Amino acid sequence: MTRADLNDPLFPLEVLARRSPDPLSRSTMALILAGGRGSRLGELTDWRAKPSIPFGGMFRIIDFALSNCVNSGIRRIGICTQYKAQSLIRHVQRGWSFFDGRFAEFVELLPAQQRVEVSWYRGTADAVYQNLDILRLHAPDFVLVLAGDHVYKMDYGRMLEEHVACEAQLTIACIDVPLADARALGVVQIDDDGRIVRFDEKPSAPAPIPGNPGRALASMGIYVFDAGFLYAELLRDADDAASGHDFGRDLIPRLIAEGARVRAHDFARSCVNMYHDVPYWRDVGTVDAFYEANLALVKVEPELNLYDEAWPIWTHQEQLPPAKFVFDDDGRRGTALDSIVGSGCIVSGSTVRRSLLFSKVRVHSYCTIEDSVILPNVEIGRHVRLRRTIVDKHCRLPAGLVVGIDPAADRRRFHVTDGGVTLIIPEMLGQRIHHLR
Repeated sequence: MTRADLNDPLFPLEVLARRSPDPLSRSTMALILAGGRGSRLGELTDWRAKPSIPFGGMFRIIDFALSNCVNSGIRRIGICTQYKAQSLIRHVQRGWSFFDGRFAEFVELLPAQQRVEVSWYRGTADAVYQNLDILRLHAPDFVLVLAGDHVYKMDYGRMLEEHVACEAQLTIACIDVPLADARALGVVQIDDDGRIVRFDEKPSAPAPIPGNPGRALASMGIYVFDAGFLYAELLRDADDAASGHDFGRDLIPRLIAEGARVRAHDFARSCVNMYHDVPYWRDVGTVDAFYEANLALVKVEPELNLYDEAWPIWTHQEQLPPAKFVFDDDGRRGTALDSIVGSGCIVSGSTVRRSLLFSKVRVHSYCTIEDSVILPNVEIGRHVRLRRTIVDKHCRLPAGLVVGIDPAADRRRFHVTDGGVTLIIPEMLGQRIHHLR
């Protein structure tokens, strides 16, 4: 099987799902760090961890890292969970149970169990350290450490190949970003050979790329380690009382200062979702970023290609009926224009424009929904008007509600972002929810 086979749009999905991993993939174990709250997402993470947030009409954010592993042939995966993880755990159990233990495939959930230290995960490096016994049990040659809260499509196999070819001890996937965005990321400086000479975590004044003053080279939170090297460095870090036990703030800068072989991997070499020659990667870490990334999917030619059969995004799918649009009367016509409407939705005599409706959304008659993101299991009463709004799961919007027209009125009841997006969760409507989100 060749990469040309995988790029063939007619390549069968069942073969892709079960294709044999290459030797590097077989000797790699992935650890997905999925324990963070993601506080910049505000009320969206009041009851769930950031990787568990729905995205794209039918997925959860963590599905992208998991799908990249499967499509790259990496079938040994651990997921480190901590903050309000129950909905994430249930999603993984229901949607990712197709691995076959007879072939040493697995997805293991690794909650903060205090296996090594009597503490919760204190940082990203500590989350891996507290699972050292599990890593050693599976005895990988390489450990792939991933953030579980980014949206992108990447062939990790190409990064592994480069890591081995360059004889690196640590390889960090990097992407160039606008200078302003780099303040929320780890900023990397490299020499002419691609070796990292400096790493600054969330700097207030990011160093620009030489010759390109408007952009910086940023870490994507994707690391390939030689396993033995990682174990030794985690043990050193755990014994350091002055460390915050975080890869970006502590371990990586120390390794670079000590002259370890730390290299940068250009994401463009392994990205499988290029849009006009620009690799797609999104940190949907704010309400505005989450809104924009979702709404961009309704464009005629979206930057993120979810229709690529050669690199599918896998997820748990409920058995639901198709979406339905009813009534065709003047003033009461069920329509959706430039929109994505998920399974199980009913749009009854209402108009949906430039919006994304997740599964099991019920829109009653005489509503207008524009430029909005409606998460699953929402019911929208008659005569509701929504504009530039995110509605969280399980909300029941009362008849006649108007949101997105008067920001001052919206701020008295809901959360309005700096970008003018209104977020509604059930508690803001005085509703008590007894379902997982």
